[in-house]
Amino acid sequence: MTTVPVDWPDVAESVIRGDLTVAVAYGTPAGGAVVTSVSPVGLADREAGRVGFTTSLGFPKKLDRILRDPRVSLAYHTREHGFAETTSYVLAQGTASVDLSPTPERLAELMAAAEPFLGATPKGRLWDWLLREYHQERVFVDVHVDRIAVWPDLMARGPLSITGPAWPSPPLEQEPPRNGTTPRVPVDALVRRMEPLPHRVLAYQGSDGYPVVVPVTVTGHDSAGLRLEAAPGLLPPGGRRAGFLAHAFNQQCVGLSMRTLTGWLSVTEKGARYAPHTSHGLAAPANKTLIATSNGLLAKYGLRQARRNGTLARLRELVGEATPSPT
Repeated sequence: MTTVPVDWPDVAESVIRGDLTVAVAYGTPAGGAVVTSVSPVGLADREAGRVGFTTSLGFPKKLDRILRDPRVSLAYHTREHGFAETTSYVLAQGTASVDLSPTPERLAELMAAAEPFLGATPKGRLWDWLLREYHQERVFVDVHVDRIAVWPDLMARGPLSITGPAWPSPPLEQEPPRNGTTPRVPVDALVRRMEPLPHRVLAYQGSDGYPVVVPVTVTGHDSAGLRLEAAPGLLPPGGRRAGFLAHAFNQQCVGLSMRTLTGWLSVTEKGARYAPHTSHGLAAPANKTLIATSNGLLAKYGLRQARRNGTLARLRELVGEATPSPT
């Protein structure tokens, strides 16, 4: 991959700076991919060829996997409640680094960047105490962009434009998992849970190791899984591990909901089918005060747990940072 900054096109700059919510994909040890949603609040440095997002110590598995395999992809796949006006689908693939100890200046810049997307931060003695860990213990994931792929349509239809290395050949078929490829969660119940979640993408590991995130439509289902449809050529033939994300969100990410799946993707001449193996849901209340309160409490709990169970020390070791002495 490239070692110099990728100068992405203006259309990608508009989308990267303007989308409220993006899909982030990273690899799994078994050669699959997990895809989840984040709000990156326009974090990007075009001159340095870097995009990014923040997370918390409450999601240590995500950080652990990114640190062990830093190839990460961000799919800018919906304009809903954002600022960009183009209909382009943008996929940024790159190599991630993790900043577990951001400077106060960087944290202040994040808060300023977040307000246009997420609204004003609650102020006052109680709120300052409640949100202290949420605001001051953020983890930055910086992604040095190796490739930018742009399609003119949000379903990734039409001619593909590449900045950086050429699009790789389709990945080889994978060996099926030991426990089989059939669904391991009830498909009918899963479809009912996903019905109100309109934004749907699928992620798999490309032949160069970078996750590929593809917008998909669920056209039906049965006991064998979900029937999927995507733009021609985006789903590789054969069988492989893949992640699936369905989510919804309102303005300022109030009332967001998300369901993340892992499973087995099979693509044949007859079409594409996805057999879900795991399913995890997340929902936030449609009330900004309740969201802020829960974010603050979860951040306090997550940091306490990360210190108590050794997660923070392990992540620092993976990052290569010295663990600070307790004060």
